[in-house]
Amino acid sequence: MAGSQVKPEPIEGADPRLYNDDLAPTPMGARTWRWTSIAALWVGMVVCVPTYLLASGLVAAGMSWQEAVFTVTLGNIIVLVPMALVGHAGTKHGIPFPVLLRASFGTAGANIPALLRGFVACGWFGINTWIGGAAIYALMNAISDGAYVSEPIEWLGINRWEFICFVGFWSLHVFFIARGTESIRWLETYAAPFLVAMGLALLYWAFDATNGFDGVLDQPSKLEGDAFWKLFFPSLTGAVGFWATLSLNIPDFTRYCKTQKDQLLGQAIGLPPMMALFAFIAATVTLATTVIFGEAIGDPVLLLTKMGGTAAVLALFVLAIATLTTNLAANVVAPANGFSNLSPSKISFKMGGYMTAGLGLVIFPWKLVASSDGYIFTWLVGYSALLGPIAGILIADYFFVRRTQMNVEDLFRRDGRYRYSGGVNPIAIIALVVGVAPNVPGFLKVGGFIDSVPEIFETIYTYAWFVGFFLSGALHAVLMGRKRPEDA
Repeated sequence: MAGSQVKPEPIEGADPRLYNDDLAPTPMGARTWRWTSIAALWVGMVVCVPTYLLASGLVAAGMSWQEAVFTVTLGNIIVLVPMALVGHAGTKHGIPFPVLLRASFGTAGANIPALLRGFVACGWFGINTWIGGAAIYALMNAISDGAYVSEPIEWLGINRWEFICFVGFWSLHVFFIARGTESIRWLETYAAPFLVAMGLALLYWAFDATNGFDGVLDQPSKLEGDAFWKLFFPSLTGAVGFWATLSLNIPDFTRYCKTQKDQLLGQAIGLPPMMALFAFIAATVTLATTVIFGEAIGDPVLLLTKMGGTAAVLALFVLAIATLTTNLAANVVAPANGFSNLSPSKISFKMGGYMTAGLGLVIFPWKLVASSDGYIFTWLVGYSALLGPIAGILIADYFFVRRTQMNVEDLFRRDGRYRYSGGVNPIAIIALVVGVAPNVPGFLKVGGFIDSVPEIFETIYTYAWFVGFFLSGALHAVLMGRKRPEDA
């Protein structure tokens, strides 16, 4: 994702199975990102339908708008901490996420967490592509007065025009992947102001349609007593899990920052405040729909379809662009680098991007967002159980074991200090397994794979990201601390 055409310096003794120009440390001449670039990147990623669905889903589940906004905002303040800590490595050493993993997991072992992160991103890629395609489908019907409505195809679960729009929007992603990653930064930077304007316009519509939010903002919570806390804690985990993906591969972006201040300030300005704003918009507009239409409409695509008119048509177009910007930055860069890390001499960033797009095409993403329960409690909390332990290991290894110091050249050598045992650090693998294991029974229960588990496992799953983060991080730090410095 280079900010210029400055080529990286060759590394003496670098193994071609570990090195290519996309994975190489970013030279100082290519570190052109300031805090404004990082902030714009976050605005482009935050203002999207999945963010809207997160907050609107909490309102639909019974929270007041204050409770929903607080839950989402607190989750993002929490996740900002690992985001900034992991991002430090990208800015200091100029390396992307898969290369950073080599220090803790080994030159070969790094492929395990990189692929776990990559496959989650492929799921997100599919979800966002489906949402963007749905916006285009709604736009076509809004313009043609419903000319593209047809019966669903049984084996797909959607109709042929929905599928055509999905594939068409998917093709647009492939175009930007082919153009290279600098086009992603360009799109994020110039689209961000329009995306914020769209959200504010939707809020104004709700304000106007309800005569100044009459009967909207004073709607109380539908949750009483323990019911609130039973929803709050897994929802907080889901809010943290929402960006648990980016908290891992944020070095893919911060490696282009000039200073640590740029990466930290850009993230602090671009993430929690924008998530709070968009959560407020989503929660308030969803509550407004109960006054306007007599039912809570949490899906913005469905809402815009009901609204109709020229403004709704324009909003659907902007929504599709918002989804495109989020998807390219959040769900292409990480898996593309992760797949490239498998075989750098054969898989470039672009080829990794094509692989991501291919997997996102075949996972039937519309099924993942079919309900708010499945979206928040199965998808968001479920994958946070995988990614929390990886974040814990990365941070413990980088700050407590290595004190932020690394031999960057050895990260690209199979016979360097990060070879461990056959290229795999068994300590990191053990820590990863130990961090994930307690959450597996709860996931199987929530996902409907088994009927029941002891209550303790359901409680643990409620805090999935936190459990994995602290358990894996602490175990890795303790076991690595027992090794000799030259072996760390």
